[in-house]
Amino acid sequence: IGSFRLIEALRATPCAHLMMASTSSAYGAETEMPYCEDMAANWPVSFYAATKKANEAMAHSYAHLYGIPTTMFRFFTVYGPWGQPDMALFKFTRAILAGEPIDLYNHGRMRRDFTYVEDLVEGLLRLSGRPPEGPGARGPAIAGDSLSPVAPWRVVNIGHGAPQVLGDFVAAIEAATGRAAIRNLMEIQPGDVPATWADTGLQEALIGKLPKTPLAEGVANFVAWYRHHYRV
Repeated sequence: IGSFRLIEALRATPCAHLMMASTSSAYGAETEMPYCEDMAANWPVSFYAATKKANEAMAHSYAHLYGIPTTMFRFFTVYGPWGQPDMALFKFTRAILAGEPIDLYNHGRMRRDFTYVEDLVEGLLRLSGRPPEGPGARGPAIAGDSLSPVAPWRVVNIGHGAPQVLGDFVAAIEAATGRAAIRNLMEIQPGDVPATWADTGLQEALIGKLPKTPLAEGVANFVAWYRHHYRV
């Protein structure tokens, strides 16, 4: 509802480029990897993913009806300082520092395309100056482009482009905290997927290669921030 109200407000106050957050979860039950923006992605496996697909569809209809240039960003497992406290990096760091167990689903074999927040922000800043153009103003074709045939609208992956095992993520936290994790290995949860992997070809065609902060470095930056922010 909040996304609809934002898009509806732009009918009265047009903008040069609407940039909205979507998610890699939108790829749902797709099994081919890496995930490319021109995939159909018609089978969300969680309600969260379904709401993000709905946002993409609403934004596309407004781009078509009212000519609002729109880019939907499918973010891949963003981590770093000032993130959401209910996300894995926060929860794992807090638990490891407290000597409490952490739950690792799919027995720790999940693979995620971890994307450091500063790299993501750099991508958004560069893409802010690249609003999609309407069907009549297309330039040279870009392989894998998700540009709509009827509206100034596209989807762009923002990811590292190299999935890593969840166990490596935990190991990076252990190294940064100097503490060993107590692992509680569990089955995969309903609505989750075993792996994500961003095809970054479209992103690179539009704005060039983004920085790719190594996982160990990004996690160490977060842990340093966490210790300072929470005084632990």
